Amino acid sequence: MSENYKILDTITKPSDLKGLSRNEILSLSEELRAFIIESVSQTGGHLAAGLGAVDITIALHYVYNTPKDILVWDIGHQCYPHKILTGRKDLMPSLRKKGGISGFLKRDESKYDSFGAGHSSTSISAAVGYEIASRLNNEDNKIVSIIGDGGLTAGMAFEALGHAGGIKSDILVILNDNEMSISPNVGAINKYLTKILTGKTFSSFKESGKRVLSKVKAIEDIAKKVENQAKNLLTPGLLFEELGFKYYGPTDGHDVNGLIDVLNNLKDISGPRILHVITKKGKGYKLAEQNPISYHGVTPFDIKTGKPKTKKVNNKLTYTQIFSRWIDQTANAEKNLVVITPAMREGSGLVDFEKKYPEKYFDVGIAEQHAVTLAGGMSCGGLKPIVAIYSTFLQRSYDQLIHDIVVQNLDILLAIDRAGIVGADGETHQGIYDISFLRILPKIVLMTPSNELEMWKMLSTGFKHTGLAAVRYPRGYSQGEDIDLDHSTIEIGKGKIIQKGSKIAYLVFGTLLNVVEKVAKRNGATLIDMRFVKPIDEALIIDICNTHDYIFTVEDNVILGGAGTAVNEVMMKYSLKNNIVNIGVPDKIIPHGSQDEILSELGLDEIGIERITNNHVDEMVEITSKN
Repeated sequence: MSENYKILDTITKPSDLKGLSRNEILSLSEELRAFIIESVSQTGGHLAAGLGAVDITIALHYVYNTPKDILVWDIGHQCYPHKILTGRKDLMPSLRKKGGISGFLKRDESKYDSFGAGHSSTSISAAVGYEIASRLNNEDNKIVSIIGDGGLTAGMAFEALGHAGGIKSDILVILNDNEMSISPNVGAINKYLTKILTGKTFSSFKESGKRVLSKVKAIEDIAKKVENQAKNLLTPGLLFEELGFKYYGPTDGHDVNGLIDVLNNLKDISGPRILHVITKKGKGYKLAEQNPISYHGVTPFDIKTGKPKTKKVNNKLTYTQIFSRWIDQTANAEKNLVVITPAMREGSGLVDFEKKYPEKYFDVGIAEQHAVTLAGGMSCGGLKPIVAIYSTFLQRSYDQLIHDIVVQNLDILLAIDRAGIVGADGETHQGIYDISFLRILPKIVLMTPSNELEMWKMLSTGFKHTGLAAVRYPRGYSQGEDIDLDHSTIEIGKGKIIQKGSKIAYLVFGTLLNVVEKVAKRNGATLIDMRFVKPIDEALIIDICNTHDYIFTVEDNVILGGAGTAVNEVMMKYSLKNNIVNIGVPDKIIPHGSQDEILSELGLDEIGIERITNNHVDEMVEITSKN
């Protein structure tokens, strides 16, 4: 790092903050922002959310005694300030790199990461669990959950709020609000009111006043009506109070010393409390403030211009861009097409679609379960919904897929982005389970395109199919072929022979076909693009088993229950005896790193697949010669 951070460089653990003066705290806030901007400009990562959470993070670690006191962060996009203040500043150059620190919270990375967070809306549930455990274990600690306004769009967050309020859980929930339109302007009056509301004098006065007024029924009723009306007029907190929480705020999330005062007051108040904090995404970096969406997740960039340092790979399109082009063209021709996304407009390539077809576009927020059941309702109403969703987020809506879509045989298409190895986002975002959990669903058509042309045709096939269909495609660039801009389809359940050979056959599901093709050519092997996991091409498998000595299935999904397992099942069904090896993701948690690094480590690159092939063939030859 090129900058000299006078105060930040002295912070190696949160307790170091407690010796700082209030003026030094202000300087630390500026230095921490500058450090994050400089660091992320070199490594890439999540930028805007972390910049917005700098002051909240400093105030929390200043007031609370972490890690004895528990801070439960939601999702992890806002966690970089926390990582830096908890002894990982010098590790930031390794952020999201293989063997380096994670871009999210990880319990095995630091004792200060109380709960792993890669998906949103989990922090309140985890905090309630921590509080119950502390109570039963007679531990004297404080529990704080920090959640963004986006995280509150998920039903899980409100389930946790309802439970916490019901059992009077002694937790503080901090609502980090950077978008909610219900928030009134934050100024001197609001800051003053928040300090007053959190102060001991006001709290004791309020409780004693309630005791006095409760003795006179008529006055008590009037007081409650006045109080509720005042809350409706002055704060958006009535909803939280109805759930059993004491509401405080809104307060300025960038007044770090003001936050310290408020948190010191709230620390000694018991029961469920919620502090509403107003922040600005990208705070401290003008380009990110002006366009926080573009600076949510970034590749390495030039700080002065904001332009990425990495260059586009030739003229290749990403698979996401191919989906974007397909859906834009298809919407022109299909009146009943609608698109649903759970807060992933940019990531799923739907920015232009929303502008062109606002009446066909539905962003439901971080609510994957609702997205799928909403699609079911639309299907019942005569529309053809497409749910554009990441593989890792689809996991959250599995119950809805079974009960609301499959059982009722409804007509929807899943466009599953980020399938397979995702790279730097790591464990919580790997899309390596979808084949296994989808292929067991009755009547589903599950497709694995090997390139952009196949993807285009499969999307059209899935759209025209009546019933549940899914197309899974990876993060990253395609092969660079020209796309036929038509709506032609392919025969459902039929694989495609790419190259005919002898003895060895590769049955490939997805884009790893392009890696295996090089190995197959050297080995004179048969290469097959299986295309469909379900319905699987049984006739093709039977033919290959009868004409080849060695069969290898290849996929970027977990081996257990995956596409290779589907091939094994066909062989068992028809009593086919062959030497078969399933190549895919092993039965372990897959860490972060670049896609190429992780694929290489798993043996899913050219070298690895050839090594597995040669080792197995040599082993079988040796066994045969001994017999």
